[in-house]
Amino acid sequence: MKVSVVGTGYVGLVSGVCLAAKGHQVTCVDIDADKVSKINQGMSPIYEEGLDELLQQTVGQQLKATTDLRQAVLSTDLSIIAVGTPFDGSVIDLRYIKEVAEQIGTVLKDKPSYHLVVVKSTVVPGTTDDIVRPILESASGKQAGPDFGVGMNPEFLKEGEAIKDFMAPDRIVLGGIDARSIQLLGELYSVFEDVDKLETSCKTAEMIKYTANSLLATMISFANEIGNLCTALGGIDVVDVMEGVHLDKRLSPILSDGTRIRPSFTSYIEAGCGFGGSCFPKDVKALIAHGKRAGEPMQLLESVIRVNLEQPNQLIRLLKKHSPDVNNLRVAILGLAFKPGTDDIRESPALPVMQSLLELGAQIKAYDPIALEPTKDLFKDSAVVFCDRLEQAIDDAQAIVLVTRWPEFSALPDLLAKLPAQPLVIDGRRMLDKENVARYDGIGL
Repeated sequence: MKVSVVGTGYVGLVSGVCLAAKGHQVTCVDIDADKVSKINQGMSPIYEEGLDELLQQTVGQQLKATTDLRQAVLSTDLSIIAVGTPFDGSVIDLRYIKEVAEQIGTVLKDKPSYHLVVVKSTVVPGTTDDIVRPILESASGKQAGPDFGVGMNPEFLKEGEAIKDFMAPDRIVLGGIDARSIQLLGELYSVFEDVDKLETSCKTAEMIKYTANSLLATMISFANEIGNLCTALGGIDVVDVMEGVHLDKRLSPILSDGTRIRPSFTSYIEAGCGFGGSCFPKDVKALIAHGKRAGEPMQLLESVIRVNLEQPNQLIRLLKKHSPDVNNLRVAILGLAFKPGTDDIRESPALPVMQSLLELGAQIKAYDPIALEPTKDLFKDSAVVFCDRLEQAIDDAQAIVLVTRWPEFSALPDLLAKLPAQPLVIDGRRMLDKENVARYDGIGL
Protein backbone atom coordinates (compact mmCIF):
# COMPACT_ATOMS: atom_id res chain seq x y z
CA MET A 1 0.00 0.00 0.00
CA LYS A 2 0.95 3.62 -0.39
CA VAL A 3 1.08 5.31 3.01
CA SER A 4 1.76 8.85 4.17
CA VAL A 5 2.84 9.37 7.79
CA VAL A 6 2.45 12.93 9.05
CA GLY A 7 4.93 13.70 11.80
CA THR A 8 8.46 12.29 12.05
CA GLY A 9 8.86 12.24 15.79
CA TYR A 10 9.37 9.10 17.80
CA VAL A 11 6.11 7.39 16.84
CA GLY A 12 5.86 8.70 13.28
CA LEU A 13 9.36 7.87 12.13
CA VAL A 14 9.48 4.44 13.77
CA SER A 15 6.07 3.60 12.27
CA GLY A 16 7.03 4.87 8.82
CA VAL A 17 10.35 3.07 8.68
CA CYS A 18 8.90 -0.21 9.95
CA LEU A 19 5.95 -0.10 7.54
CA ALA A 20 8.44 0.54 4.73
CA ALA A 21 10.53 -2.41 5.88
CA LYS A 22 7.37 -4.52 5.69
CA GLY A 23 7.01 -3.66 2.01
CA HIS A 24 4.70 -0.63 1.94
CA GLN A 25 5.58 2.54 0.03
CA VAL A 26 5.86 5.18 2.73
CA THR A 27 6.09 8.96 2.52
CA CYS A 28 7.02 10.66 5.79
CA VAL A 29 5.81 14.24 6.09
CA ASP A 30 7.18 16.95 8.36
CA ILE A 31 7.26 20.76 8.35
CA ASP A 32 10.90 20.71 9.50
CA ALA A 33 12.98 20.78 6.31
CA ASP A 34 16.16 19.85 8.21
CA LYS A 35 14.57 16.68 9.60
CA VAL A 36 13.26 15.78 6.16
CA SER A 37 16.70 16.26 4.66
CA LYS A 38 18.33 14.08 7.31
CA ILE A 39 15.79 11.30 6.81
CA ASN A 40 16.32 11.33 3.05
CA GLN A 41 20.05 10.98 3.71
CA GLY A 42 19.43 7.96 5.93
CA MET A 43 20.16 9.87 9.14
CA SER A 44 17.63 9.50 11.94
CA PRO A 45 16.88 12.74 13.84
CA ILE A 46 16.07 10.69 16.95
CA TYR A 47 17.89 7.91 18.78
CA GLU A 48 16.27 4.49 18.87
CA GLU A 49 18.14 1.22 18.79
CA GLY A 50 18.08 -0.29 15.30
CA LEU A 51 16.35 2.70 13.69
CA ASP A 52 19.37 4.01 11.80
CA GLU A 53 20.06 0.65 10.20
CA LEU A 54 16.43 0.12 9.16
CA LEU A 55 16.17 3.67 7.84
CA GLN A 56 19.26 3.22 5.69
CA GLN A 57 17.83 -0.02 4.28
CA THR A 58 14.54 1.57 3.24
CA VAL A 59 15.22 5.22 2.39
CA GLY A 60 15.25 5.93 -1.33
CA GLN A 61 13.42 2.67 -1.97
CA GLN A 62 10.27 2.04 0.07
CA LEU A 63 10.60 5.26 2.05
CA LYS A 64 11.07 8.96 1.40
CA ALA A 65 10.45 12.15 3.35
CA THR A 66 8.93 15.44 2.24
CA THR A 67 7.53 18.74 3.47
CA ASP A 68 4.78 18.57 0.83
CA LEU A 69 1.75 17.21 2.69
CA ARG A 70 -0.59 17.86 -0.22
CA GLN A 71 1.30 15.71 -2.68
CA ALA A 72 1.83 13.02 -0.04
CA VAL A 73 -1.91 12.71 0.61
CA LEU A 74 -2.84 12.83 -3.07
CA SER A 75 -0.40 10.05 -3.93
CA THR A 76 -1.20 7.62 -1.09
CA ASP A 77 -4.06 5.34 -0.04
CA LEU A 78 -4.11 6.37 3.59
CA SER A 79 -2.57 8.94 5.90
CA ILE A 80 -1.39 8.28 9.46
CA ILE A 81 -1.43 11.25 11.85
CA ALA A 82 1.48 10.87 14.28
CA VAL A 83 2.07 14.37 15.63
CA GLY A 84 2.68 15.30 19.26
CA THR A 85 -0.07 15.72 21.84
CA PRO A 86 1.52 17.59 24.78
CA PHE A 87 -0.30 17.73 28.12
CA ASP A 88 -0.53 21.08 29.91
CA GLY A 89 -1.80 19.72 33.22
CA SER A 90 -5.46 20.10 32.37
CA VAL A 91 -5.99 18.85 28.82
CA ILE A 92 -3.89 17.37 26.05
CA ASP A 93 -2.90 19.96 23.46
CA LEU A 94 -4.61 19.03 20.18
CA ARG A 95 -3.39 21.98 18.14
CA TYR A 96 -1.11 19.83 15.96
CA ILE A 97 -3.79 17.17 15.50
CA LYS A 98 -6.29 19.84 14.47
CA GLU A 99 -3.84 21.54 12.11
CA VAL A 100 -3.00 18.30 10.33
CA ALA A 101 -6.65 17.24 10.14
CA GLU A 102 -7.47 20.61 8.58
CA GLN A 103 -4.64 20.29 6.06
CA ILE A 104 -5.54 16.72 5.12
CA GLY A 105 -9.20 17.64 4.81
CA THR A 106 -8.35 20.49 2.45
CA VAL A 107 -6.44 18.05 0.23
CA LEU A 108 -9.29 15.53 0.31
CA LYS A 109 -11.53 18.18 -1.20
CA ASP A 110 -9.52 17.79 -4.43
CA LYS A 111 -8.94 14.04 -4.23
CA PRO A 112 -11.48 12.04 -6.23
CA SER A 113 -10.63 8.63 -4.76
CA TYR A 114 -11.38 7.20 -1.31
CA HIS A 115 -8.74 7.92 1.33
CA LEU A 116 -8.37 6.66 4.90
CA VAL A 117 -7.20 9.04 7.65
CA VAL A 118 -5.81 7.24 10.70
CA VAL A 119 -4.99 8.85 14.05
CA LYS A 120 -1.98 7.18 15.66
CA SER A 121 -1.14 9.95 18.12
CA THR A 122 -2.24 9.22 21.68
CA VAL A 123 -5.50 11.11 22.22
CA VAL A 124 -8.19 10.84 24.90
CA PRO A 125 -11.32 8.82 24.09
CA GLY A 126 -13.66 10.67 21.75
CA THR A 127 -11.02 12.79 20.02
CA THR A 128 -11.08 11.00 16.67
CA ASP A 129 -14.88 10.92 16.46
CA ASP A 130 -15.69 14.30 17.98
CA ILE A 131 -12.79 16.48 16.83
CA VAL A 132 -10.79 14.95 13.97
CA ARG A 133 -13.75 13.66 11.96
CA PRO A 134 -15.72 16.96 11.99
CA ILE A 135 -12.60 18.91 10.98
CA LEU A 136 -11.96 16.54 8.08
CA GLU A 137 -15.58 16.83 6.94
CA SER A 138 -15.64 20.62 7.21
CA ALA A 139 -12.33 21.14 5.40
CA SER A 140 -13.10 18.64 2.64
CA GLY A 141 -16.77 19.37 2.16
CA LYS A 142 -17.24 15.59 2.10
CA GLN A 143 -18.84 13.04 4.39
CA ALA A 144 -16.86 10.58 6.47
CA GLY A 145 -17.89 7.07 5.59
CA PRO A 146 -19.01 7.19 1.97
CA ASP A 147 -16.35 9.69 0.82
CA PHE A 148 -13.38 8.93 3.07
CA GLY A 149 -12.52 6.74 6.01
CA VAL A 150 -11.44 7.55 9.55
CA GLY A 151 -9.54 5.21 11.82
CA MET A 152 -7.69 5.08 15.13
CA ASN A 153 -4.62 2.85 15.49
CA PRO A 154 -2.83 3.27 18.84
CA GLU A 155 0.86 2.50 19.19
CA PHE A 156 2.33 0.30 21.91
CA LEU A 157 6.02 1.08 21.52
CA LYS A 158 8.54 1.00 24.34
CA GLU A 159 11.37 3.44 23.84
CA GLY A 160 14.60 1.53 23.39
CA GLU A 161 12.66 -1.46 22.02
CA ALA A 162 10.37 0.32 19.55
CA ILE A 163 11.62 -1.39 16.40
CA LYS A 164 11.19 -4.82 17.91
CA ASP A 165 7.77 -3.89 19.30
CA PHE A 166 6.54 -2.64 15.93
CA MET A 167 7.96 -5.47 13.85
CA ALA A 168 6.81 -8.20 16.27
CA PRO A 169 3.74 -6.76 18.02
CA ASP A 170 1.75 -8.61 20.64
CA ARG A 171 -1.48 -7.04 19.37
CA ILE A 172 -2.72 -4.59 16.77
CA VAL A 173 -5.80 -2.48 17.52
CA LEU A 174 -7.80 -1.49 14.46
CA GLY A 175 -10.29 1.25 15.29
CA GLY A 176 -12.60 2.71 12.68
CA ILE A 177 -15.86 4.55 12.08
CA ASP A 178 -17.18 1.82 9.78
CA ALA A 179 -16.40 -1.56 8.24
CA ARG A 180 -14.64 -0.05 5.22
CA SER A 181 -12.27 2.00 7.37
CA ILE A 182 -11.38 -1.03 9.48
CA GLN A 183 -10.99 -3.21 6.40
CA LEU A 184 -8.48 -0.84 4.77
CA LEU A 185 -6.59 -0.46 8.04
CA GLY A 186 -6.56 -4.25 8.25
CA GLU A 187 -5.03 -4.42 4.78
CA LEU A 188 -2.21 -2.18 5.97
CA TYR A 189 -1.42 -4.65 8.75
CA SER A 190 -2.08 -7.81 6.74
CA VAL A 191 1.72 -8.11 6.39
CA PHE A 192 1.82 -8.88 10.12
CA GLU A 193 0.84 -12.53 10.40
CA ASP A 194 0.04 -14.54 13.52
CA VAL A 195 -0.74 -11.40 15.52
CA ASP A 196 -3.92 -10.81 17.51
CA LYS A 197 -5.86 -8.02 15.80
CA LEU A 198 -8.74 -6.36 17.56
CA GLU A 199 -11.34 -4.55 15.47
CA THR A 200 -13.22 -1.91 17.40
CA SER A 201 -14.49 1.66 17.45
CA CYS A 202 -12.18 4.66 17.43
CA LYS A 203 -13.24 5.62 20.96
CA THR A 204 -12.52 2.16 22.33
CA ALA A 205 -9.15 2.07 20.55
CA GLU A 206 -8.21 5.35 22.22
CA MET A 207 -9.25 4.01 25.62
CA ILE A 208 -7.22 0.83 25.15
CA LYS A 209 -4.01 2.83 24.80
CA TYR A 210 -4.61 4.88 27.95
CA THR A 211 -5.70 1.86 29.92
CA ALA A 212 -2.62 -0.15 28.95
CA ASN A 213 -0.21 2.60 29.98
CA SER A 214 -2.12 3.39 33.16
CA LEU A 215 -2.01 -0.27 34.22
CA LEU A 216 1.77 -0.46 33.81
CA ALA A 217 2.27 2.84 35.63
CA THR A 218 0.07 1.57 38.47
CA MET A 219 2.17 -1.58 38.76
CA ILE A 220 5.32 0.53 39.07
CA SER A 221 3.95 2.83 41.74
CA PHE A 222 2.54 -0.15 43.65
CA ALA A 223 5.98 -1.80 43.72
CA ASN A 224 7.60 1.48 44.78
CA GLU A 225 5.13 1.99 47.61
CA ILE A 226 5.84 -1.52 48.88
CA GLY A 227 9.57 -0.82 48.59
CA ASN A 228 9.24 2.36 50.63
CA LEU A 229 7.36 0.46 53.35
CA CYS A 230 10.12 -2.18 53.44
CA THR A 231 12.64 0.61 54.03
CA ALA A 232 10.52 2.15 56.78
CA LEU A 233 9.98 -1.15 58.58
CA GLY A 234 13.60 -2.29 58.35
CA GLY A 235 14.90 -5.82 58.13
CA ILE A 236 13.10 -6.45 54.83
CA ASP A 237 14.51 -6.29 51.30
CA VAL A 238 11.90 -5.52 48.64
CA VAL A 239 13.91 -7.59 46.15
CA ASP A 240 13.27 -10.68 48.26
CA VAL A 241 9.64 -9.71 48.74
CA MET A 242 9.01 -9.32 45.03
CA GLU A 243 10.86 -12.53 44.26
CA GLY A 244 8.38 -14.30 46.48
CA VAL A 245 5.47 -12.51 44.83
CA HIS A 246 6.72 -13.27 41.33
CA LEU A 247 6.85 -16.99 42.10
CA ASP A 248 3.07 -17.01 41.98
CA LYS A 249 2.26 -19.24 39.00
CA ARG A 250 -0.22 -16.64 37.76
CA LEU A 251 2.71 -14.24 37.34
CA SER A 252 5.40 -16.70 36.31
CA PRO A 253 3.75 -19.82 34.89
CA ILE A 254 5.36 -23.26 35.08
CA LEU A 255 5.38 -25.13 31.78
CA SER A 256 4.55 -28.83 31.45
CA ASP A 257 8.27 -29.68 31.45
CA GLY A 258 8.74 -27.90 34.77
CA THR A 259 10.36 -24.81 33.32
CA ARG A 260 9.24 -21.57 34.92
CA ILE A 261 8.87 -18.60 32.61
CA ARG A 262 8.91 -15.02 33.76
CA PRO A 263 6.87 -12.73 31.49
CA SER A 264 8.46 -9.38 30.77
CA PHE A 265 5.58 -7.46 32.33
CA THR A 266 6.72 -8.56 35.79
CA SER A 267 9.62 -6.13 35.45
CA TYR A 268 7.05 -3.40 36.14
CA ILE A 269 6.45 -4.96 39.57
CA GLU A 270 9.93 -4.13 40.84
CA ALA A 271 10.77 -1.23 43.12
CA GLY A 272 12.82 1.64 41.74
CA CYS A 273 13.07 5.42 41.68
CA GLY A 274 10.02 6.10 39.52
CA PHE A 275 8.83 6.13 35.93
CA GLY A 276 9.36 8.85 33.36
CA GLY A 277 9.39 9.38 29.62
CA SER A 278 6.90 10.86 27.22
CA CYS A 279 4.10 8.36 27.77
CA PHE A 280 3.34 7.13 31.29
CA PRO A 281 3.31 10.48 33.17
CA LYS A 282 1.49 12.33 30.40
CA ASP A 283 -1.05 9.61 29.66
CA VAL A 284 -1.97 8.91 33.27
CA LYS A 285 -2.39 12.62 34.03
CA ALA A 286 -4.43 13.11 30.86
CA LEU A 287 -6.76 10.23 31.78
CA ILE A 288 -7.19 11.66 35.29
CA ALA A 289 -8.15 15.03 33.83
CA HIS A 290 -10.46 13.39 31.28
CA GLY A 291 -12.16 11.44 34.05
CA LYS A 292 -12.74 14.58 36.09
CA ARG A 293 -14.39 16.29 33.12
CA ALA A 294 -16.64 13.25 32.78
CA GLY A 295 -17.55 13.47 36.48
CA GLU A 296 -15.57 10.35 37.37
CA PRO A 297 -12.63 11.05 39.74
CA MET A 298 -9.70 8.73 39.04
CA GLN A 299 -8.58 8.29 42.63
CA LEU A 300 -6.31 5.31 42.09
CA LEU A 301 -4.48 6.96 39.19
CA GLU A 302 -4.10 10.17 41.19
CA SER A 303 -2.28 8.10 43.83
CA VAL A 304 -0.11 6.54 41.12
CA ILE A 305 1.10 10.00 40.10
CA ARG A 306 1.61 11.16 43.70
CA VAL A 307 3.77 8.13 44.51
CA ASN A 308 5.80 8.64 41.34
CA LEU A 309 6.42 12.35 41.93
CA GLU A 310 7.73 11.59 45.40
CA GLN A 311 9.86 8.58 44.48
CA PRO A 312 13.04 10.39 43.31
CA ASN A 313 13.17 12.02 46.76
CA GLN A 314 13.74 8.56 48.22
CA LEU A 315 17.22 8.65 46.70
CA ILE A 316 17.96 11.93 48.45
CA ARG A 317 16.67 10.53 51.76
CA LEU A 318 18.87 7.45 51.43
CA LEU A 319 21.89 9.61 50.67
CA LYS A 320 21.25 11.91 53.64
CA LYS A 321 20.81 8.91 55.92
CA HIS A 322 24.51 8.18 55.39
CA SER A 323 25.69 11.77 54.83
CA PRO A 324 23.38 14.21 56.64
CA ASP A 325 25.37 17.18 55.34
CA VAL A 326 25.41 16.93 51.54
CA ASN A 327 27.09 20.31 51.05
CA ASN A 328 30.27 19.82 48.98
CA LEU A 329 29.72 16.05 48.90
CA ARG A 330 31.12 14.65 45.66
CA VAL A 331 28.24 12.75 44.04
CA ALA A 332 28.21 10.82 40.77
CA ILE A 333 24.84 10.48 39.03
CA LEU A 334 24.74 7.41 36.80
CA GLY A 335 22.00 7.45 34.20
CA LEU A 336 20.15 10.50 32.87
CA ALA A 337 17.71 8.97 30.39
CA PHE A 338 14.41 7.88 31.93
CA LYS A 339 15.20 4.29 30.89
CA PRO A 340 17.99 2.42 29.09
CA GLY A 341 18.04 2.26 25.31
CA THR A 342 16.97 5.87 24.70
CA ASP A 343 18.28 9.42 24.96
CA ASP A 344 14.88 10.64 26.19
CA ILE A 345 15.21 12.55 29.47
CA ARG A 346 11.60 13.71 29.68
CA GLU A 347 10.30 13.20 33.25
CA SER A 348 13.48 11.29 34.10
CA PRO A 349 13.96 10.77 37.87
CA ALA A 350 17.55 11.92 37.42
CA LEU A 351 16.46 15.51 36.81
CA PRO A 352 14.80 16.22 40.19
CA VAL A 353 17.57 14.29 41.95
CA MET A 354 20.23 16.47 40.35
CA GLN A 355 18.26 19.64 41.04
CA SER A 356 17.82 18.73 44.71
CA LEU A 357 21.50 17.91 45.12
CA LEU A 358 22.51 21.21 43.51
CA GLU A 359 20.26 23.09 45.93
CA LEU A 360 21.88 21.20 48.81
CA GLY A 361 25.34 22.24 47.62
CA ALA A 362 26.62 18.88 46.36
CA GLN A 363 29.37 18.65 43.74
CA ILE A 364 27.88 16.63 40.91
CA LYS A 365 29.38 14.57 38.13
CA ALA A 366 26.92 12.95 35.69
CA TYR A 367 27.23 10.18 33.14
CA ASP A 368 24.92 8.50 30.65
CA PRO A 369 25.92 6.44 27.58
CA ILE A 370 23.80 8.51 25.18
CA ALA A 371 21.70 11.14 27.01
CA LEU A 372 24.44 13.62 27.93
CA GLU A 373 23.68 16.30 25.34
CA PRO A 374 19.98 16.88 26.10
CA THR A 375 20.79 17.00 29.84
CA LYS A 376 23.60 19.48 29.30
CA ASP A 377 21.09 21.84 27.74
CA LEU A 378 18.93 21.72 30.88
CA PHE A 379 21.83 22.21 33.29
CA LYS A 380 24.04 24.47 31.15
CA ASP A 381 24.17 27.21 33.79
CA SER A 382 24.91 24.84 36.66
CA ALA A 383 28.14 23.46 38.09
CA VAL A 384 27.35 19.89 36.99
CA VAL A 385 30.34 18.17 35.38
CA PHE A 386 29.26 15.87 32.55
CA CYS A 387 31.55 12.91 31.97
CA ASP A 388 32.15 10.94 28.78
CA ARG A 389 33.12 7.74 30.57
CA LEU A 390 31.79 5.80 33.53
CA GLU A 391 35.25 5.58 35.08
CA GLN A 392 35.61 9.35 34.93
CA ALA A 393 32.29 9.86 36.70
CA ILE A 394 33.04 7.61 39.68
CA ASP A 395 36.67 8.68 40.12
CA ASP A 396 37.01 10.45 43.51
CA ALA A 397 33.23 10.24 44.12
CA GLN A 398 32.14 10.01 47.75
CA ALA A 399 28.70 8.80 46.75
CA ILE A 400 27.20 7.26 43.62
CA VAL A 401 23.50 7.46 42.79
CA LEU A 402 22.45 4.92 40.16
CA VAL A 403 19.28 6.13 38.42
CA THR A 404 19.02 4.30 35.09
CA ARG A 405 19.36 0.57 34.53
CA TRP A 406 21.97 0.75 31.75
CA PRO A 407 23.67 -2.67 31.25
CA GLU A 408 27.04 -0.91 31.37
CA PHE A 409 26.49 -0.18 35.05
CA SER A 410 26.60 -3.88 35.93
CA ALA A 411 30.39 -3.49 35.78
CA LEU A 412 30.29 -1.02 38.65
CA PRO A 413 31.29 -3.47 41.45
CA ASP A 414 34.47 -4.45 39.58
CA LEU A 415 35.33 -0.82 38.88
CA LEU A 416 34.75 0.17 42.50
CA ALA A 417 36.99 -2.62 43.75
CA LYS A 418 39.92 -0.89 42.04
CA LEU A 419 39.36 2.42 43.83
CA PRO A 420 41.45 3.28 46.89
CA ALA A 421 38.41 4.60 48.80
CA GLN A 422 34.99 3.03 48.53
CA PRO A 423 32.12 5.44 47.82
CA LEU A 424 28.59 4.90 49.04
CA VAL A 425 26.38 3.45 46.29
CA ILE A 426 22.68 4.34 46.30
CA ASP A 427 21.02 1.90 43.91
CA GLY A 428 17.83 3.48 42.58
CA ARG A 429 17.04 0.47 40.39
CA ARG A 430 18.28 -2.39 42.57
CA MET A 431 20.27 -3.75 39.64
CA LEU A 432 23.47 -4.48 41.59
CA ASP A 433 24.13 -7.37 43.97
CA LYS A 434 24.34 -5.69 47.37
CA GLU A 435 26.88 -8.29 48.48
CA ASN A 436 29.33 -7.15 45.79
CA VAL A 437 29.45 -3.50 46.84
CA ALA A 438 31.31 -2.47 49.99
CA ARG A 439 29.03 0.44 50.91
CA TYR A 440 25.56 -0.15 49.51
CA ASP A 441 22.03 1.09 50.03
CA GLY A 442 19.06 1.10 47.74
CA ILE A 443 15.35 1.53 47.22
CA GLY A 444 13.35 -0.87 49.37
CA LEU A 445 16.30 -2.09 51.42
